Amino acid sequence: MSKEKLRIAIQKAGRLNEDSLKILKDAGISIDNGKEQLKATSPNFPLEVLYLRNGDIPQYLRDGVVDIAFLGENVLEEKGHDIIQAEKLGFSKCRVSIAVPKSMKYNGIEDLEGKRIATSYPNTLNSFLKKKGITADLHIINGSVEIAPNIGLADAICDIVSSGNTLFKNNLKEVEVMMKSEAVLAVAPNISEERKEILAKLQFRLKSVLNARTSKYILLNAPDAKLAEIIKLLPGMRSPTVLPLAEKGWSSIHTVIQENKFWEIIHELKELGAEGILVAPIEKMVL
Repeated sequence: MSKEKLRIAIQKAGRLNEDSLKILKDAGISIDNGKEQLKATSPNFPLEVLYLRNGDIPQYLRDGVVDIAFLGENVLEEKGHDIIQAEKLGFSKCRVSIAVPKSMKYNGIEDLEGKRIATSYPNTLNSFLKKKGITADLHIINGSVEIAPNIGLADAICDIVSSGNTLFKNNLKEVEVMMKSEAVLAVAPNISEERKEILAKLQFRLKSVLNARTSKYILLNAPDAKLAEIIKLLPGMRSPTVLPLAEKGWSSIHTVIQENKFWEIIHELKELGAEGILVAPIEKMVL
């Protein structure tokens, strides 16, 4: 049996770290993880985890120090254009935005002409401003970018935004969304064939978890006379399961539906006579 292990980089701390470990756990992968450890292994899957600084991960992928990574699209946009994104992971969603002091009257991107902008994303910002035909003076800061306008270092900032609470606390307002980002599975350019096989098994598990997270199991009772119309509304995995109820003229319908579509059709289901509609979460979904 091969002793090869797939090496994955995960952010050392923060929400991305927590979400990354959760999806591995949901995929049935245990991590032997002591406090403050920089490296850990899985006892039940050929995986080795390295906890690294987010901004360093693209270079570690290029150098072959790690084979894959869970990291934000925003980091790849800034530092890893050449690295393959194999899978969007649907968590740690944020955006890279430009914000200005609340007191500043902002009419459009042209108001940033000649302004000083503090950022940790100079490449992304430069590219955005160039497309818009704007010239600005960039101040590169690592961390605490949002305080720059308050201390007179900059007129505006460019940083990641999640809830917007940090901007609010620093009397800033978001004026331009440059890109939307979420966690992705990134793959090293020179990953070995043997480790690609392990990666394929990992992706199979991840997809099963991701499919389950966005889907719901739905059960409902319906009059037989309306079955055909109701089934047309339910885009199940292949075809809904229909079982007769003890009460003559009624059936139970079981199927899977995308969670974001449920509320769009619930009223139509009710109008067609559907009753006792139950919606349940799905733990895993293997297609």
